[in-house]
Amino acid sequence: MEKVICLLWADEGADRTAFNASLLDRLPGALRAAGATGIRLNLEDGISAAGAHLRQSRGARQHDGVVQFWLPSANRLLRGEADRALDACCAQWHGWVVAESTIIANSAHLARAGQRTAGWAQLAFLTLPERLTHAEWLALWQDRHTLVAIETQANFEYVQNLVVRPLTEAAPPYVAIVEECFPEAALTDPFVFFDAVGDPARFKANLDRMMESCDRFIDRGTIDVIPTGQYTC
Repeated sequence: MEKVICLLWADEGADRTAFNASLLDRLPGALRAAGATGIRLNLEDGISAAGAHLRQSRGARQHDGVVQFWLPSANRLLRGEADRALDACCAQWHGWVVAESTIIANSAHLARAGQRTAGWAQLAFLTLPERLTHAEWLALWQDRHTLVAIETQANFEYVQNLVVRPLTEAAPPYVAIVEECFPEAALTDPFVFFDAVGDPARFKANLDRMMESCDRFIDRGTIDVIPTGQYTC
C-alpha cells in the first residue's frame, strides 16, 4: 500500500463553499471506485477561516483543497482511474507518495466517516533549506523537533508525512507534509494553541522553544501553512 497526498486547485475566482461541496460530494466515491481507501479531505471552511492569520505562504498561489488516500500501488500504470477522478474535480492538481508517521493518534475527538472532525487541522508543507542536506534536515525535524511539537502545543493529532516521490511534473518542492489537529479555540487564542491557558510564563517558554526549534530546519517564507477542516470520507 502507498499513501498519496494531492493538492487541488479550483478555477481562479471559483466560490470556495461550492468547490468544497463539490469535492465532498463527488471525489470520495470516485476515488473509492478507483481502489482508494482511507480517504480524507482537508478543506478551508467556515470554521477554519477564523485562523486566516495563521496562514503562511511561500509566494505561489496556494491550493484550494487537499485529499489524502491509500492505493495498493501509486505506480503510474495502475493509478489511471484515480488520476481521472482528480482531473474531473478540479482545475489542476499535484500529488506525492508519502511515508506516514503517526506521532499522536487522534483518540480525543475521533474522526467519523462522513463527518468533519472536531476542531481544525493545520497543514504545513515543508521545503528543504539550501543550507541543509536532506539527511541533516530530516534529523533536525524528526529526531529533534518532534518532541518539541508534542510538549509545547495542544495538538490532539500529529501526523508527519515524509515525501517519497512526486507523482506530477512541476509539483511544488515539498519534502514533507505535516497535519496537526487542535481545539477550535486555538484558531484565535494562542494560549490555547501553545497549551498555556492562564499561564503567561508557560506560553512564552513554549512559544520561544517552538520558534527556536522551527528555525533550525525551516527557512521562514519558504513553506506553506494553512488552517483547514478535516473531513473523513
